[in-house]
Amino acid sequence: MAVTTQTASPVYSDGVIRQFALASILWGVVGMLVGVIIASQLAWPELNFGIPWLSYGRLRPLHTNAVIFAFGGCVLFATSYHVVQRTCQTRLFLPALAQFTFWGWQLVILLAALSLPLGYTSGKEYAELEWPIDILIAVVWVSYAIVFFGTVGIRKVRHIYVANWFFGAFIIAVALLHIVNSAAIPVSLTKSYSAYAGVQDAMVQWWYGHNAVGFFLTAGFLGIMYYYIPKQAERPVYSYRLSIVHFWALIFTYMWAGPHHLHYTALPDWAQSIGMIFSLVLLAPSWGGMINGIMTLSGAWHKLRDDPILKFLIVSLSFYGMSTFEGPMMSIKTVNALSHYTDWTVGHVHSGALGWVGLVSMGALYYLIPRLFGRKEMYSVRAIELHFWVATIGIVLYIAAMWIAGVMQGLMWRATNPDGTLVYSFVESVKATYPFYVIRVAGGLLYLGGMLIMAWNTVMTVRNGRVEPAPIPLAAAHA
Repeated sequence: MAVTTQTASPVYSDGVIRQFALASILWGVVGMLVGVIIASQLAWPELNFGIPWLSYGRLRPLHTNAVIFAFGGCVLFATSYHVVQRTCQTRLFLPALAQFTFWGWQLVILLAALSLPLGYTSGKEYAELEWPIDILIAVVWVSYAIVFFGTVGIRKVRHIYVANWFFGAFIIAVALLHIVNSAAIPVSLTKSYSAYAGVQDAMVQWWYGHNAVGFFLTAGFLGIMYYYIPKQAERPVYSYRLSIVHFWALIFTYMWAGPHHLHYTALPDWAQSIGMIFSLVLLAPSWGGMINGIMTLSGAWHKLRDDPILKFLIVSLSFYGMSTFEGPMMSIKTVNALSHYTDWTVGHVHSGALGWVGLVSMGALYYLIPRLFGRKEMYSVRAIELHFWVATIGIVLYIAAMWIAGVMQGLMWRATNPDGTLVYSFVESVKATYPFYVIRVAGGLLYLGGMLIMAWNTVMTVRNGRVEPAPIPLAAAHA
């Protein structure tokens, strides 16, 4: 491997990127497998086999943590460490600390995989892990911030590329969100109580919960989009000015949208309305970013025919646009009266998670992995094409089934007879939903199948590649 001192050997610190990239593939398979298991349990409840730690209530938070923080987190670590070095033309600041972030993050994931099935949980959506693990997350995240911003600080170019603005905002916001929302009073090593109470606890939780989506699953992955689409398309960003406007408008607006998760609850009506208004405003910067990414292909649309990596990246933006239209619409109180507590919400979440986050991650990894292992492309380009179509069909089956089921549930729950009694019992709505749950399982299996294809392609690429230090451009190294 490369000599550690920059003066002796001006090469990028890519070892930790390789580790995070390969870990993301592993955790992607694990997280999506758990997703298929719990989707199957909703269709066939006996699949928990009467074992408490295999019950839906315990595996469901394991699934969300695995796909968001294990798969998505490893992708964000890998890509941000890659992008910040290339755009700043310097090695990572404190490579040993970067190594700590890898092993620390893997420890967080393993502790989550142990504690959640055992039933140790704070009960907070996307923040279920108990206080000792929360402290470890904070330590790893601060270390991540030191490495990332330290690298920006020692950059050899004057300009800070827009992707780093998105990565930087994501790192700062997630630290703030995690520390505030996870404030708790421990009563034992495995149990704590929130520092907040009642509706204040709910408000802080959904300020965190929606901004975990807004910053972890949006801002961070937009950083990926702004680097890897121009690189793969070999075209400059369509409008760099729009990308800066997109950044500032997005990060300001997102912070205020959380209350839309609490429509028709004990939260004051004015706070619900503020959440709705900012959610509607959010449509403008979101679509501005989507259009900027897609229009980067101007003059190179023909590449979509032959380049499956570009298909992943561009179709992910289509799902991003669709999800960021659907979200503001669902935040409107009259629409939310129909959609709240139904599977429509599940469809919305997964159109963003599978369509936007999943596809842009896979496209970036397909770009990154061969370059990290001394190859021009993945072992099998045809396998990438197959993965794209299998995954896309799986997404469509999944979200269409959930949309139909959700609207049907909402209509059945609100249907009343002339005397004011309910037309349908709750059990009747569950029975009517059953076929759509089976379709969801089929969609999930296809998406998992695509991930297994990617895992095979990655193993073959690594086996047939070789690790070579990537030199920093000499002009930068001597600047």
